[in-house]
Amino acid sequence: MGVFASSDDPGSAGHEQVVFCHDKQTGLRAIIAIYSTALGPALGGTRFYPYASEADALADVLDLARGMAYKNALAGLDLGGGKAVIWGDPGQLKSEALLRAYGRFVESLGGRYYTACDVGTYVPDMDVIARETRFVTGRSVEHGGAGDSSVLTAWGVFQGMRAAAEHVWGTPSLAGRTVGVAGLGKVGRHLTGHLVEDGARVVATDVAPAACDRIRQTHPEVELVDDTAALVAADLDVYAPCALGGALDDDTVPALRAKVVAGAANNQLAHPGIEKLLADRGILYAPDYVVNAGGVIQVADEIEGFNFDRAKLRATRIYDTTREILRLADDEGVPPAVAADRLAERRMADVGRLRTILLP
Repeated sequence: MGVFASSDDPGSAGHEQVVFCHDKQTGLRAIIAIYSTALGPALGGTRFYPYASEADALADVLDLARGMAYKNALAGLDLGGGKAVIWGDPGQLKSEALLRAYGRFVESLGGRYYTACDVGTYVPDMDVIARETRFVTGRSVEHGGAGDSSVLTAWGVFQGMRAAAEHVWGTPSLAGRTVGVAGLGKVGRHLTGHLVEDGARVVATDVAPAACDRIRQTHPEVELVDDTAALVAADLDVYAPCALGGALDDDTVPALRAKVVAGAANNQLAHPGIEKLLADRGILYAPDYVVNAGGVIQVADEIEGFNFDRAKLRATRIYDTTREILRLADDEGVPPAVAADRLAERRMADVGRLRTILLP
């Protein structure tokens, strides 16, 4: 069924468990990574993506699982961090049989990992996976789920962006500010709507022509540019990466003119040290796993019986969490990413320690 990696295995990067799943008949090749269950069962989405190699798929899932542990901790959830990737082109490989085979692998973990949507997987896919496992969230409303988690992901990013704006400019509003949105998929589209409603000027881009066309129809006031390089070089106040990870790298950061970075993409820092490069340039970085936690808050709420108002209230508190992290960063003289890591690690250690108290 799979390979189990201990925390001493260099390839596991400190993860509790890494499982390789293969079903030859359906073409399923998946990796499930559990970084930590200190706070509870690991929760994180399933990414379906045509990686160039298994090594690339493994590197991505390990990074994403770790990010989910920190995200869930700072979101105040009693859930650990995990992630899964299915290696392949969803347009060619995705089928009912493949998704159900994957669901059986999730079920085999006995509740150590809950899955949900991510890049390349959608609410209907979760309904199919749920035919084989109890441990799935992000389901359709018809099946008792929360539906599209991008709704509260975007809402949470907007709240984190408001907190960053207050920290830099003294007011929690984007009115009159120019915000660059890179990626107009599910989350970027909703985020653009919040920004326009708040009075921001939005400049955006996406590699998919259909995504740009949708924005032209719903928000014709949004200025579209050819690519991310043009967006980064534009005269922005805020840059919002909302596509795949690694958006902030050694080439992007020196070219960036924005004073704030706050976006929905996971793992935005291409490598350690980028957070210091941002700080040295006077760019405030709102850590991605803090501000984009609205989606996981939404799907986690399903576990106790979904209530949208309750979930939205929790996602709105991302504003308060972001403010606290930015304050802590100033007090301790460290970049916000470091302050966020410390806060998450403190909660995982403090609450995780309670597992040592033996219950009857």
